Order: sequence, then C-alpha cells, then structure tokens
Amino acid sequence: GLVLGTFGGSLVAGQVPTGPMTAIFVVIVYYASLQMILDFKPHAHRQLPGPVGLFAAGGIIGVISSLVAAGGGFLSIPFMLFCNVAIHAAVGTSSALGFPIAVAGAIGYIVAGWNDTGLPAYTLGYIYLPAFFGIVVMSISMAPVGARLAHKLPVKKLKRAFGGFLALRMRGAVADKGPYHRARGLLR
Repeated sequence: GLVLGTFGGSLVAGQVPTGPMTAIFVVIVYYASLQMILDFKPHAHRQLPGPVGLFAAGGIIGVISSLVAAGGGFLSIPFMLFCNVAIHAAVGTSSALGFPIAVAGAIGYIVAGWNDTGLPAYTLGYIYLPAFFGIVVMSISMAPVGARLAHKLPVKKLKRAFGGFLALRMRGAVADKGPYHRARGLLR
C-alpha cells in the first residue's frame, strides 16, 4: 500500500493545488506533534490493524507523503504510536519505510515531470539533482548519529523532541518564504 500510494500520489502531485494540500498537511502534522508533546497515550487495547488495514494505512500515508513532498515519518510514527508500538520501534520502522517511499516517490516525480520544459537545469523530471545529492550524502552520514542518540534518550523526551521537531517543521510550511514553498516554487 505504501509504495503504490506514494507512486500514485507523486504522479498527480503536479496537478493538485499546493494551498489546500499544505493546509491539510499542516493540520495533520500539528495534531500529531501536539499529541507527542503532551504525551497523549491512546487506550491500551489499540493494536496495529491486520494486513488489509496496514495496506490501507500504508496507501494513505504514501499518498499524503508524496503529495506534500515529505517522508512518511510525520504520519507513520504517530500512526504506530497510536497503535501502541514502542517509540524506538516506531522510529526504526519509519526509517526503514523511508527507502521505499523515496524510491516510489522519486520514480513518480521523474515520470510526472519528464515533459515539463519550464524546469531549471540539473533536473530529472521534478527531481532537482544538486539538492538530491547533497541531502543524500548528509542523511547517510548523519543517520547513525541519530540512531545512537535515539537509543540514549528516554522515551518521553524522544517523543517530545520529535513532536517539537514536527511543529517547527510546520513553521516553514505555512510561511510564504519557508523552504517548503521555495522548493515547490522551484519545481513548478
């Protein structure tokens, strides 16, 4: 579900107005961040859904992730926490989900932007290669540091830190001069 949702969402992302998608994204992420900062705990009986439910949740996470040009962690971690998955397992699982989301999304954005003639130099479809390679290099080099740090932090602090990070991330999404709008504007 995750890969199909991400690929499908990236194919139609260029056709969806940015404003409404940004508003939906901001509301969802602010809610998730508030839930983590306030340490809201769902009822103990809630568990992960079965295969059909996981497939549907993955599809929804994939579509939203690709439409708002973000990794799936902002939705998959809160979803897993809601289903009583331990924070370290949720973060680790989300990290593993990042790869199929990235591959499916990249392929979809390449296909969707393949014939767009108004793109800057060094693009492959809607992928801006200098940013892609710079982010890949830094992400790969810093991922082990983040993993070690996550295992050293108490669960409550890790949840609050991630919730705070999500809330700060949204500041750029709602500001006209934020990195989210600059990146989207560059590729339109």
